[in-house]
Amino acid sequence: MREAGILITNHGSPLMMMKIAVLVPCYNEAQTIAQVVSDFKTHLPDAEIYVYDNNSKDNTAELAKKAGAIVRREPRQGKGYVVKRMFADVDADVYVMVDGDATYDASYAPQLITHLADHHLDMVNAARKTEETAAYRAGHRLGNRVLTSLVSWIFGEDFKDMLSGYRVFSRRFVKSFPVLSAGFEIETELTVHALELKLSVDEIETPYYARPEGSESKLSTYKDGWKILKMIFKLVKREKPLLFCNAFALIFLILSLACGIPVIIDYLHSGLVLRLPTAILAASLMSMAMLSVISGLILDTVTLGRREQKLLAYLNVR
Repeated sequence: MREAGILITNHGSPLMMMKIAVLVPCYNEAQTIAQVVSDFKTHLPDAEIYVYDNNSKDNTAELAKKAGAIVRREPRQGKGYVVKRMFADVDADVYVMVDGDATYDASYAPQLITHLADHHLDMVNAARKTEETAAYRAGHRLGNRVLTSLVSWIFGEDFKDMLSGYRVFSRRFVKSFPVLSAGFEIETELTVHALELKLSVDEIETPYYARPEGSESKLSTYKDGWKILKMIFKLVKREKPLLFCNAFALIFLILSLACGIPVIIDYLHSGLVLRLPTAILAASLMSMAMLSVISGLILDTVTLGRREQKLLAYLNVR
């Protein structure tokens, strides 16, 4: 096993001893992968750089290997599957995960790692900052802002860039994180996992650059945005069942009152139930509202138990 790397400060003195792994998920990044590996070798010379090729149709794997990376493959298509394999396979003290498209600044990696270690954090997110229109298209920027704001509102933490592909993790986070998503929605799952377990996280703004000429983005604004929105919906259902069920209970309650109030008014005036089918519908909707609240309470208890198990798994990692 390789000795732990030495992270050097700007003054050249050893700050800490740790084994650092740079994880690069890749799909058809032949134009950029050599540059990414080279940049991280320059700024983290003692780190092990792992490139996980996800069925690339070009020579991404060969170029990454020539650049000095440890190359492995994940046959199941999707970034979520790649992250699951990387987190399971690689053993380190600190993990730097970055996309292989050369849009993130490797020179900030030591700062992100130092911030993680000095403040005993579990995740540091590199929030993208750019003035280049080509780097961060208006549609992606708007979608990211909407989705990030939605997650912050539901899960109670103010993130600026939930969908960043550049993050630093502690060993505890990586080895206790149960990856469930398959594609680009993995970033959402990483963020929500940290928020739900109340882990120590932070954000640091880093530059974000346009892809080099000849390199194409794999993101689809609408298709991937829809997938991320569905993932948020699933995570709310799984992690916030009381909120999820109460939302439906409120809808049923409003519909029940809308149907039932006219029936009640008729009854008060005539002493008769003149709209029996409507009265039955109103009563049924009210019953569904009550059932939704009860279901939410039960599922919330189950979720609490599952959250405790995740915390125990987290605490069992050194």
